[in-house]
Amino acid sequence: MSRSPGEGPARRSPRERTAQIEAAARALALDAGLAAVTLRAVAKRVGVASGLVARYAPSMDALVASTFQGIVETEIAEVQQFLASKPSPAACLVALVDTLLDQSRDDVTVIWVEAWGIGRRNATLALVVRQQMDAWRDIIQDIIERGIACGEFRDVDAESVAWLLLGMIDGLNAHALVRWNESGARGPHIRNALEGMLGTGATFD
Repeated sequence: MSRSPGEGPARRSPRERTAQIEAAARALALDAGLAAVTLRAVAKRVGVASGLVARYAPSMDALVASTFQGIVETEIAEVQQFLASKPSPAACLVALVDTLLDQSRDDVTVIWVEAWGIGRRNATLALVVRQQMDAWRDIIQDIIERGIACGEFRDVDAESVAWLLLGMIDGLNAHALVRWNESGARGPHIRNALEGMLGTGATFD
């Protein structure tokens, strides 16, 4: 049965409405940044009254945190699938650096930069940010540990190197948002650092 104009939003189950609100919040964040995820903006994106969004998302801090989490977990899954076909730990690290620095993910970089700032006053978001940073570090650490085990990398503190590499990627991506320094030089800079930290017979070209 079709709906007449002015009848208001279609009735949905609580699960459907929650999923709709979460999807709208993610799309809004990717389009306009995490700070744009407000009650009014999400309601407008969904096409409902603000009160309906408040009913399904009573805490905006929690909605912002879950929005960040959903975006980052999607990116992590994409990158892990991309890395699965790489033939060696060194190839994995080069592919990881290249895909995270190629500026195709700048919308997610903006989300991260905003999350670090907003997280100072949103404890729920700050917790999720820490968890997702741990997830990225664990991915990098696992690659390094596999490289050490097969003799491709020299024996190092894999956790420390993973932490340093993640910091370099995050910092250079943040710099690129304001076009500071040449973006094309970021990959070579990090590959040189990898050779210094890990290099044995492995190549990071």
